[in-house]
Amino acid sequence: MLELREGSCYPKALVGVNVGLACVDGVIAALAFCQLMRIHSRNSQLGWTRQKVFHLMIGSSNLGYFFYFVLSLVAACKGWLWWSNFCGFVVMALPKILFVAAFFLLLSFWIDLCHQSNDDDEDEGYCPREALLEKRRTDSNTNGCRRCFSFWAIRTGSRQRIVILVTVIVFAIMIACAVLIWIGMGKNPIDSEVVAQVYVDLFAIAVLLLGGALACYGLILFLKMRKVRSEQASSEKWKVAGLAIVSVVCFTSSAIVTISTNIPLIYYWHQEEIDGVYTSLLLVLYYFTGSSVPSAFVLWVMRELPPPLVINREQETRTITFIRDDSVTLPPQSWTAATSMSNQGSRASPI
Repeated sequence: MLELREGSCYPKALVGVNVGLACVDGVIAALAFCQLMRIHSRNSQLGWTRQKVFHLMIGSSNLGYFFYFVLSLVAACKGWLWWSNFCGFVVMALPKILFVAAFFLLLSFWIDLCHQSNDDDEDEGYCPREALLEKRRTDSNTNGCRRCFSFWAIRTGSRQRIVILVTVIVFAIMIACAVLIWIGMGKNPIDSEVVAQVYVDLFAIAVLLLGGALACYGLILFLKMRKVRSEQASSEKWKVAGLAIVSVVCFTSSAIVTISTNIPLIYYWHQEEIDGVYTSLLLVLYYFTGSSVPSAFVLWVMRELPPPLVINREQETRTITFIRDDSVTLPPQSWTAATSMSNQGSRASPI
């Protein structure tokens, strides 16, 4: 299937597929970041909500894939031998980690909702229906950029901490494999291609398990939401069902391609021979169906903008003026509005 003369570019069909995939991922990344800015402009007081985090992760993942496809074409035509080892592996693996972490995070919320009654006392005061990342009280004069990019005051649920921990561990494993691949470039027993193949195969198995878990908990959540008689619950349950179905189909097809072929390792272009049409079809199945479609579906499900957060500082100042020294101190309206908005907005959807 794979064969390419060293120093030559990809076949025309493969070049076209790479350009097409790069364009698709570039558009998805641009849409994700634009929507992220629009969401943040409406509720910057809330800090990092789950909607913002998903847009950031999906956008970063697709931006990474965009650079991967562009650099793969340049490396093939320019004959960059270093790309087919350490660098190509890192640029290929990093977007996949971010993509899978986003759906692993989604799974953690579904697990929270399915086991909510059993975990009420587990996280002191933490409710899985609240915003994904909730910041503590901040001064109303705090700089907007600091509120947006300061993570020191973020609080998360226990299962979301597990997601972060697993993502960091997988990233560390990827770096370790990349170092072994780099060492394998020299004269030693380490086979760089075997190391990369073992990594992508194990990762494919993890993706397959993630798809199965999303299907199971998606079904449980769907059945629970069927018991709620409301128009909003009816809409949300079909979003859950759609995400579960898309995840199973796309993740399964991607994992099968990974395990049965060496398509993820196509950046080893100087060692292999490429059948343009067959390889192009597998690339579309692996990248477009396996990552672009789920990413676009998540953005579509989360396309609704939150209601704008309005803070009436003049009214707040007047209210504080008439409070006597011996009266009970009331929280600022900005904090009350932010907390109310966080709870109301997050209860609207399990996504």
